[in-house]
Amino acid sequence: MIIYRDLITGDEIVSDATKIVDAGNGLWEIDGRMIKKGAENFVLEGANPSAEEGDEDGGDDGGDNQPVLDLADSFRWQKLEGGMSKKAYQSELKKYMKALTEKLKETGASEEDIKKFQSEAPAAAKKILGNWDNYDIYQGESMSENGMYVLIDFREDGLTPYATVWKWGLEEYKV
Repeated sequence: MIIYRDLITGDEIVSDATKIVDAGNGLWEIDGRMIKKGAENFVLEGANPSAEEGDEDGGDDGGDNQPVLDLADSFRWQKLEGGMSKKAYQSELKKYMKALTEKLKETGASEEDIKKFQSEAPAAAKKILGNWDNYDIYQGESMSENGMYVLIDFREDGLTPYATVWKWGLEEYKV
């Protein structure tokens, strides 16, 4: 299996076990799905149930499981509650592009690849900003301010969530 990690932070972003679509201009779209997740109530084998009881408020929620994005759950993405303004994202994107260019140079990317990234980035940014109001915004587990923002929208069917990420900002890690 291949895990794709954020080149700058090392956070796990996605794996090859998911459907990845090359959206062009250096962007990947990763299809996800909504799953139900609640406060699971389980007992570890050999555990003393009376000693393992949690507080009354944190127990079973009566089956009222909350829908969560499977990708966010699997890769421990953190949602930016309240989102981010378009202007703030543009500012962050400029910093990210600069940091990513430096990281690509540092990791030995060819000049050709760096030029391709730099030529694709403006069209990709325009596409993202044109759809800005539809996105939920996540970051990797570290929530580093230098890391990649993972943008979540829904396909035309209104049911299938997908993540948009910068393919140039990912490194392969074989497991």
